[in-house]
Amino acid sequence: MKKIISQLDLAEYVSTYENYLSRKKPLFLEGDIHLHHKLIGELFNHQSIKPIPELINLDRSIALLQKSGVLSLGEIYAFVQIIKYFLYLKKALLADALLKWMDKIVIPENLIDICTYFDDKGELKDSLDETFSSINRALYLIKEDMREALKRAMSGQKIGPYLVDRQVHYINNQEALLLRGGFNHVIRGSVVGRSSSGFFYVTPQSLEKLKSRQSDLIAKKDDLIYKYCKSISTTFAKALFFLKFINREFDRFDSYQARVNFAKNEDMEFVLPRKNSEIKLEKFSHPALSDPKAITLDFTKQVLMITGVNAGGKTMLLKSILSAAFLSKYLLPMKIDAQKSKIGSFKELFAILDDPQNVKNDISTFAGRMTQFAGLFGKHGTLVGVDEIELGTDADEAASLFKVILEKLMQRDMKIVITTHHKRLASLMATDDRVELLAAIYDEKNQRPTFGFLEGTIGKSYAFETALRYGVPATIVREARGVYGEDKEKLNDLIQKNIDLELKMREQSKKLESELDEIQRLKSNLKDEKEKSKDEYNLLKSKMNFEYTKAIKEAKEAIKAKDSKEAHRHLNRAHEYKKATHKPKEIEQTPVPLKVGDNIKYSGSRGVLKSIKKDQATIECDGITLRVPLGSLKRSGNTPKKVVKSRFQVSKQNANSTVVLDLHGQRGEEAVENLDKFISDALINGYEELHIYHGIGTGKLAYAVREFLKTHPSVESFCDAPPNRGGFGATLVKL
Repeated sequence: MKKIISQLDLAEYVSTYENYLSRKKPLFLEGDIHLHHKLIGELFNHQSIKPIPELINLDRSIALLQKSGVLSLGEIYAFVQIIKYFLYLKKALLADALLKWMDKIVIPENLIDICTYFDDKGELKDSLDETFSSINRALYLIKEDMREALKRAMSGQKIGPYLVDRQVHYINNQEALLLRGGFNHVIRGSVVGRSSSGFFYVTPQSLEKLKSRQSDLIAKKDDLIYKYCKSISTTFAKALFFLKFINREFDRFDSYQARVNFAKNEDMEFVLPRKNSEIKLEKFSHPALSDPKAITLDFTKQVLMITGVNAGGKTMLLKSILSAAFLSKYLLPMKIDAQKSKIGSFKELFAILDDPQNVKNDISTFAGRMTQFAGLFGKHGTLVGVDEIELGTDADEAASLFKVILEKLMQRDMKIVITTHHKRLASLMATDDRVELLAAIYDEKNQRPTFGFLEGTIGKSYAFETALRYGVPATIVREARGVYGEDKEKLNDLIQKNIDLELKMREQSKKLESELDEIQRLKSNLKDEKEKSKDEYNLLKSKMNFEYTKAIKEAKEAIKAKDSKEAHRHLNRAHEYKKATHKPKEIEQTPVPLKVGDNIKYSGSRGVLKSIKKDQATIECDGITLRVPLGSLKRSGNTPKKVVKSRFQVSKQNANSTVVLDLHGQRGEEAVENLDKFISDALINGYEELHIYHGIGTGKLAYAVREFLKTHPSVESFCDAPPNRGGFGATLVKL
């Protein structure tokens, strides 16, 4: 793994990530990658978590417990810190999958009790044992006595000229004074060290008794600590499987948290690898670049062949594709638009980037490349990156050889990214549907590479232009162009024209897409205006209907009161409200020309357009063929039907009489409109009972009539007519 990390320029990235870890561990996460991704996502969105303590690696400690060994106090405290941190996490992590994970970790009570033995500094508490407490107290008092003894030694008048400073120095865990030569005339003591300036570190003789007593107490304390370490180690040995488990889970959580903190601090995202070989990158930036140009790439085919200008970003694009796959494989964060990106899952990543020749291996460049390619024939499902594929041998021979090699590797489910300057291999592979071409773009005007790429074409190398840019004399370049040949230069010009044409087409396509977006926006605004007008119309209609109903009710009351003048006044006002509920004009739209066969409307009739001759049209309405001006026609969305007029029969002309309305053959909407007008006329004439014929048929007309009667404010009741007056095919209405 170190090799591929180095080849892809990810060493600094990995080093930065490892700084977020509590302790160093492999990048690979064992287990279900989908579960890892889910837990990392929940942790990313979780509230802040207490920092993970820095710990030592406990693999040696676990091995020691397996052999019934005794752990040191530091090793025991490392396990204690893990247990304490998980006790905290079990309370802090409330998200769905994280909570389920924490619920599965059940910590034994005896291990929780051991956690209470330690203070925050990792030392055993004084309250744990009376002997331990008394030893610590005695050691504290001895230190105080030693400090006082040193102060007294420094305060003597005779020692003053020999003191270099008035500080207490700790040399080899011993308190000492820093003195000049000749101090033995004024103070007795032991020299415990010398400074770089030649001065002496001296422990006064007055401290020796205190030091001896201190050493005895420290030895007793160490014996007591060993006793507790032995006891705790015995308990740990009995819970060895749990300690292995929680140590492993700690590393797992540490890996999650490190990834999350790294992603948040660097504004990066995670991409879960998919169960295919598709690679689609959206705004990906390689971690090694300080100010990168984001890459957007759709690599769905098996081979991606990158050609074009020198120093145009081909190698970096290759490394970026492999780096994105590497980071996704190990669930490491990256700078990318994760929502729009897709990265496949690969068993292995293999890079052929460097010249394999060196002074130690006694192998040629091409031979080394062949050794690397030979190793690929034993692999499956591998993502391979090859930089300068024809390196080390004749380009024409290499083109034929690598064409066959690439075809065989594609049969082994390989996905391959290639960079090359030679056009023959690209030309041989261009007709293969599994191969995609990509050309690095060169800015002819500014004589610089753009670090952009164009799909579906072969690019020029621009060797002469690059040579000039990097300081090769122009006379040499001109002579080289002559040697290169006019025909090959024309081929390069043709390739460039193809690239320029493709760029122009893409620019026009982008412009058209922008114009289409503007049209869609205007269309959406137009639709919103139409909906707004419709809502205003419905509101107005609702208000007018209310006023209309109110006026009809007042007219009916006036009729009952025999006040015909007042009744007519209310009815006139009602009809004014009814007339005011006209539908507003639709927002004007560009008319669509009429064509033969369209349904049309002419005056009040509907028909079909039969033929058009200049500005005259032949139409058929109600079985009659007419020749009319084309401009007098309007498009009709309804199929023309024969209009069945309402038939009114008035039996008697008094207030207690019955009025008959026949609606047979009418559509529901038309029948309701006629019925509404019929009821208004009946109210004006003072009729109290109506007889409506609608027939049985499918029942739709009867349903429409009765639903309307339910909502009419002037209808008191209605029922089916008796058998001798139409039965279920008629309805009697009382006003």
